[in-house]
Amino acid sequence: MGVIQYILDLGASVMLPIIILLLGAAFGLGWGRSFRAGLTIGVGFVGIGLVINLLVENLGPAAKAMVDRFGVQLDVVDVGWPAAASIAFASQVGAFVIPIGLGVNILMLLTRTTQTLNVDLWNYWHFAFTGALVAAATGSLPLGLIAAAINAAIVLKLGDWSARSVQEFYDAPGISLPHGFSAAYVPIAVPLNALLDRIPGIRSVVISPESIQRRLGVIGDPLVQGLVLGIALGLLAGYNAQKTLQLGITMAAVMLLMPRMVRLLMEGLMPVSEAARQFMQRRFAHRMVYIGLDSAIAVGHPAAIATSLILVPIAIGLAVIIPGNHVLPFGDLATIPFMVAMVIPVVRGNVFRSVIIGSVVLAVGLLIATNVAPLHTEAAIASGFQMPEGATLISSICDGANPLTWVLLKLMQLVS
Repeated sequence: MGVIQYILDLGASVMLPIIILLLGAAFGLGWGRSFRAGLTIGVGFVGIGLVINLLVENLGPAAKAMVDRFGVQLDVVDVGWPAAASIAFASQVGAFVIPIGLGVNILMLLTRTTQTLNVDLWNYWHFAFTGALVAAATGSLPLGLIAAAINAAIVLKLGDWSARSVQEFYDAPGISLPHGFSAAYVPIAVPLNALLDRIPGIRSVVISPESIQRRLGVIGDPLVQGLVLGIALGLLAGYNAQKTLQLGITMAAVMLLMPRMVRLLMEGLMPVSEAARQFMQRRFAHRMVYIGLDSAIAVGHPAAIATSLILVPIAIGLAVIIPGNHVLPFGDLATIPFMVAMVIPVVRGNVFRSVIIGSVVLAVGLLIATNVAPLHTEAAIASGFQMPEGATLISSICDGANPLTWVLLKLMQLVS
């Protein structure tokens, strides 16, 4: 457990470059180019982390101000994904999740049941979280481990299924996104998008960053869109003019900087991806293997950021009006870009549709998060998590509202 925890404590910005270095060398890229590719990817992740922290540090207080301003009173605290991840890795399942995840991936590659080589070891915490909830619900560690393995296998298949649309939309050849949170919404987005195609009037509405820019010129520039959405959030939060303008400029910075950090990450990935493609073609004719990465590479698209900023006040409004919801969205509002990152390619960047689909999954997700809150709290206490002062129940949007986690939990409860 100590070795695993040491590896995890390195973080994605250190762990992933080491993995990329070894993969690049194994695929024949050479140690020098592999080292540079890994280092570039690490720097890219540092940059993405800085921008995400900028988003979190500014969006969180604005959301809290909105909650206070509108007098929202709910009794389940959204503690956010960092708490969920620490709970997952500190659980009994977390001690085994990396060998389980790697074992499932290798077995599926050997049996040709997946095309994805998932190098995103840090995000195995999503599988551990599912297993921790199952273990808490059933009192069985073996069932928790089985649930984690099934979760890993399903996410690999979702990564395969969505790979082509992700690659084309994000201009990221050779990759897939087997992310335990983001990928879970693809099976929901596809039928909902098909349904919207059948609704007269709605099916013809296309609102994307590109279409806005074509129609409005400089006003439609993603930079300006970030400014406008930031100012709108500041006004909803009841900020004064100074704080509202500061939030507007910060959101404009997020819209500009995030895609540039993602491009830096992709610059490092492309040589390794191409080497992997050539390696597989030489040894396995007509076999394509995708490099599975964190969906952080997708959250920087202007459509994802715009959708997420629009969904922040919607999430708070839904929390108030949905009967049976007890979750107060807060800690995970800044993870909404990860929720919609793989929805965006499904709707081809149509922000109008991504907001509709995002609203639906948020509404259902709040009820899921409410339902699993007792188990979430039990797993947190068992792992030694320090409960927030005054809180009796906790949950999260990521992964407490994850529909795949919830389905696996209920299935395992049935067989226990």
